[in-house]
Amino acid sequence: MFGYINPSTPNLFIKDDILYKSLYCGMCKSIGKGCGNTAKSALTYDTAFMSAMLHNIGNCDVKIEKRRCALHLIKRRPMARPDEISVLIGCMNTMLAYYKLLDDRADGDKKGFFAFLLRRGFKRAKKRHPALAEIIGESMREQSRLEEAGCSIIEEACDPTAIMMKKLSDYALGKYATEDTGALFYDIGKWIYLADALDDYDKDVKKGRYNVLFNAFKNPTKAEAAAEHGEELNFLFNALFADMRARLSNIKFHFNHDLTDNIILIGIPTRTRRLVYGRCGEGKKEDKE
Repeated sequence: MFGYINPSTPNLFIKDDILYKSLYCGMCKSIGKGCGNTAKSALTYDTAFMSAMLHNIGNCDVKIEKRRCALHLIKRRPMARPDEISVLIGCMNTMLAYYKLLDDRADGDKKGFFAFLLRRGFKRAKKRHPALAEIIGESMREQSRLEEAGCSIIEEACDPTAIMMKKLSDYALGKYATEDTGALFYDIGKWIYLADALDDYDKDVKKGRYNVLFNAFKNPTKAEAAAEHGEELNFLFNALFADMRARLSNIKFHFNHDLTDNIILIGIPTRTRRLVYGRCGEGKKEDKE
């Protein structure tokens, strides 16, 4: 998906580390099943988080079995068996990755050249879940409109991605979707957009590409923006984290949720600190994984 959502490894129980890796390997299998093997190239750890969340809230137990794969031919590894939810997440991931590459190509980024590799997978995903394609396409069109207009209002620029994540979660959860699950995924979508803007700040400024944080702050580097507007950034993210905690406490989980608690309550804030202020002692291990 976006590649920013990770657990805090030093605070992860061994059982949850095994589950996380099993979900990740299982998502590789699920993407292949739903969208073809080429689409596996777009796999990110975000899909493991989505799998953990949606299976748990949707009361669908994950079946883990030891299997071999192309990357691990000799030793079998624990993998979550593909099911309806994981294949749906795989389709979601493929569509998002495809649209992201198209956006990169429009921005003149060389990565956009590889969009053709996901074209067939995108078509397969769209055939399985046309509603997902409509949700994502609508978000991308609105995002492009705001970028072309040079939007400098942070909250407004975040909205298309935030709304998209809410709608995607509502679609995936079906009868298990609630106001709190929608609000939590809205917050996660908003955080993802801000994380991407922080991560690409210096590169976007250098290449003259749109970045809402640069448009809002006008600082030539992310370091200067963090130094001058650190209080504003902290308020923005702390408000997001507070709402995530509140929403999380109101959501019914059907199984153990230590893994997703770790990611939302520790992993996301830790990643935010690294994106704003650069690497610090906490979290270096996650970067290497």
